[in-house]
Amino acid sequence: MKISASTYSFNRLLLNGTYNQFTLIEKVKEMGFDAIEFVGLNPHDGSSLEEYAAKLRKECERVGLEISNYTVGADFLNGCDGDTKAEIERVKKEVDLAEILGAKSMRHDATGGLGRGKSFDMLLPVIADACREVTEYAEKKGVKTMVENHGFFCQDALRVEKLFSAVNHPNFGLLCDMGNFLCADDDPAKAFSIVAPYAFYVHAKDFHIKSAEGTNPGEGFFQTRCGTYIRGAIVGHGNVPIKSCLNALKKFDYPGMIAIEFEGMEDNIEAMRIGLANLRRYTEEAGL
Repeated sequence: MKISASTYSFNRLLLNGTYNQFTLIEKVKEMGFDAIEFVGLNPHDGSSLEEYAAKLRKECERVGLEISNYTVGADFLNGCDGDTKAEIERVKKEVDLAEILGAKSMRHDATGGLGRGKSFDMLLPVIADACREVTEYAEKKGVKTMVENHGFFCQDALRVEKLFSAVNHPNFGLLCDMGNFLCADDDPAKAFSIVAPYAFYVHAKDFHIKSAEGTNPGEGFFQTRCGTYIRGAIVGHGNVPIKSCLNALKKFDYPGMIAIEFEGMEDNIEAMRIGLANLRRYTEEAGL
């Protein structure tokens, strides 16, 4: 099983200038990862997005690091000031960047919802049509598209399965994040048993969990839909049932990569080093 590193996992070091997306490539290779996932493009040298995508691709080729995925935000109900058509066209431009980057897959969000009084089922046709239009465009570029269980509104297993079914296109699948199901108060092991057959890509993410009935643990924690407190953790250090999720992937013959997405408070490099060692061991034990 090949393991990738999401650039989001190094966010603290990217923000403080220790690394940029270009210099991070060699570091990720040095750490022993098989691939890198780019989360947005942030040119550090004044390049255009297109120029920077080409530079990142060339540098990955130089060091021998695969590009596993390109990840961007989207909201087909609220993005571009609520203009769904304009948001679709904006996301298509991200597909163009994915093609230049050399990424064979791209994750975009679906929506954060419209607030009180608008159910997921009511909004599903609009979201699904938008996702389908994007993936039809991306298919011509050789890029698969995915929606992640992300953003609270479209996050639990049953909702992302409904979206997958409504889009109903062979170029469209799911990015299944092991930890993110907790944000919607879904049990990750059960959720993965539902979504694993539709996975194009996977994030290994861990969280520490504290009950909503207890005291607010403070800085670093945020709350799920139901108020449970969770905080990002090093893979293997938290409460997410990583091995159960891997077993579900094994059962359904998942053919892709797994990327570590770390969002905890620990030092980024140490957290990723430990997480990589743990995940390699877990995937070997699962027979992946």
